[in-house]
Amino acid sequence: MTMRNQLGWISRLGGGVSVVAIALGTWLTPVWAGDPFRSENPRDISDTTEQAFEAFFRVGDYPLAAQRVDFALSEANVDPILYAMQASLLYLEDPDNLPSEFQDYASLTLERAEALVADDPLRGNLYLAVGHFFEGAYVLKTEGVVRGVPTALSKLQQVFRHLDRAAEVNPEDPELNIIKGYMDLMLAANLPFSNPERPIERLQDYAAPEYLAKRGLAVGFRDLDRFDEAMAAVNRSLELTPENPEVMYLKAQIYVDRGDRASSLPWFDRALAMQAQLPAELVRQIQRERDQAQRRVDAEQASSR
Repeated sequence: MTMRNQLGWISRLGGGVSVVAIALGTWLTPVWAGDPFRSENPRDISDTTEQAFEAFFRVGDYPLAAQRVDFALSEANVDPILYAMQASLLYLEDPDNLPSEFQDYASLTLERAEALVADDPLRGNLYLAVGHFFEGAYVLKTEGVVRGVPTALSKLQQVFRHLDRAAEVNPEDPELNIIKGYMDLMLAANLPFSNPERPIERLQDYAAPEYLAKRGLAVGFRDLDRFDEAMAAVNRSLELTPENPEVMYLKAQIYVDRGDRASSLPWFDRALAMQAQLPAELVRQIQRERDQAQRRVDAEQASSR
C-alpha cells in the first residue's frame, strides 16, 4: 500500500488520525470532560478541542468542524490533534492540490507534539508520528512519486518509530489503538501475506471511542472481503452516530462490494442528502459511485427482462 493511499484513508478518519484523529456520549464521564478517548486516566484536552473533534468524527459535519477547530486554535495551549485535524480538513478540500498551509500544519503538529513529550510521552510520540506522516505525504503530493519516495520512506520510518515509543508507554491506550489500529488494519488488508487479526483485535478490544473503532473495522473487513463482519461493524457505528453521512456512504460501499448494488442506492442517497456537511470533492466521489451503481442496477434489470 502506498503512502498516498494511506494518507487518503487517515485524513478521513482520520483516522487514523486525524488518525487522529475521533462519544462523546453518556459513556464518557472522565474528570477531564474534553478527552474523547479515555474514561480512565483522561488527559487534559480542552472542551473546545473535544467539540471540534466531535463535529469532525462523530457528526461528520466538516464546515462545523472547521469553525470549531479555528475557535479552539485561539486557545493558549493548543493540543497537537487540532493541527492534525486542520491539516486533514485542507487535504479533504482538494487532495490533489495541497496548499502550502498543509505543510505548515504538519510542522505545527510536530512542534506541539515535541513540546508534549516530556509531560505525556505517549501522546507526544503519537502526534510526532502523525506529523511525520503528513510531511511525507505532502512531499509525495507536491514532488511526485519518483522524486518524493526517498523522503517519504524516511518519514514513514519515523512514523513507526514514534508509534513504537508510544506503545512502550501503554500498549492498551485507546487513542493509540484507534490510530495504530486503523493504520495496521489498512496495511494488512492491502499487503500480501499480512495478518489482519492483530489490528482487528486492537480495534475490537482496546480502541475508543467505539463508533470510530467500529468504523475502522467496517473499512478493514470490507477490504478483506469479509462482508458480513463489515456490515455488522458499520451498523453498530450507525447506531452510535446515526446522522453521520460518511458512515452512510460506507454502508453503501459495503453493499456495492458484496454485489448488492440495489440496496446501496438508498444509502448513497441518504449521504448525498446531507452533502452540505461534506467537502465538495467527497460529494463528487459519492455521486460518481452512486451513478455507477445505478447504471449496473439498470443494466441488470434490462438483461433480466
